[in-house]
Amino acid sequence: MTELIEGIEQRLQSVREQLRRADPEGRVELLAVSKTFPVEAVLIAALEGQRAFGENYAQEGCGKIDWVRENRPDLALTWHFIGPLQSNKTRIVAEHFDWVQTVCREKIAQRLNDQRPQDMPPLNVLVEVNIDGEESKSGVRPEEVPALCRFIQGLPRLRLRGLMAIPAPAGSDEERMKPLAAMRALFESVKDEFGLDTLSMGMSADATTERKARSAPRSAPARSAFARPRFRGAA
Repeated sequence: MTELIEGIEQRLQSVREQLRRADPEGRVELLAVSKTFPVEAVLIAALEGQRAFGENYAQEGCGKIDWVRENRPDLALTWHFIGPLQSNKTRIVAEHFDWVQTVCREKIAQRLNDQRPQDMPPLNVLVEVNIDGEESKSGVRPEEVPALCRFIQGLPRLRLRGLMAIPAPAGSDEERMKPLAAMRALFESVKDEFGLDTLSMGMSADATTERKARSAPRSAPARSAFARPRFRGAA
């Protein structure tokens, strides 16, 4: 673990350079996946300027959030829940996180809405899309997106921000580009109706490929949060 923590600064610098080359307009927000790493790793990354962190496990993530907010509130970090969300975990997620990127059922959306504390701002949420139709992966089918978006928009304690997908691994840029292009087309088809501004998809290695998938100009560029490196190793 010590070796992993020592490499955080270099890893962040490397990924940021990749993003600068792939996205010179600066439309991408880097989301650092900090699951299984201690709060010390989060602090190191935060002191290097990283502000958005993603957690897959509710209890682990809530522990880090509590510590940082109590001991280093000046850092003003933003916390995204990016793992599968079960009904028995919605309360602690609603009480701690700023974003939930994995909403794919009305039941989960309703529970997050009902359990979001009144003294906190509405919870930012993304609809998770199973863009490849993988049987082992959660997420709604593309044709189900509008219905779930409409349901979420009726929940006052949630703020619908956009869509999220993690495409299946692929060997070539052409294969990687297909689901990314499909997600971008889906996003463009619903963004105006629902006021969406965020498209989260892929990992940092997909940044260049995703840029190629942008086939049409956008009058209101969406923020893309697809770059999700772990602190060390392949993103």
